[in-house]
Amino acid sequence: MAAHHDALIAIMVLTSAADNDMTDKELKKMGDVVGNWPVFENFAVADLPATATRISDALEQEDGLEALFDEMQDALSWQLRETAYALACEMAATDGVLTDEEMQILELVRHRLGIDRLIAAGIERGVRARFATA
Repeated sequence: MAAHHDALIAIMVLTSAADNDMTDKELKKMGDVVGNWPVFENFAVADLPATATRISDALEQEDGLEALFDEMQDALSWQLRETAYALACEMAATDGVLTDEEMQILELVRHRLGIDRLIAAGIERGVRARFATA
């Protein structure tokens, strides 16, 4: 994985799979993000399933998580690391319930990508506001 697109998709797959249940809602959210966020402007939405499968397979390897984080760190510029954390928060919030596993993944993503705690809090607050219901 060398491209920033792959790294960002890896973040979404990792967060979605954290609770061992990638829901249809989460899969749809991935497609919506890839189809609409400017960072994916030059990525073909049709390539998403194959990319996500490749990343899922990599996660199942011994030391797959560590290797994936190493590759993400290499592929993501500092400003895209904040985008990656925002994507992780979006995916965790998608099904309306934040599980313990998803919270652990968010903390791991924040630490491994070097996201400042105040920046992370701002991103989390924005996602919470976006997903609020009446």
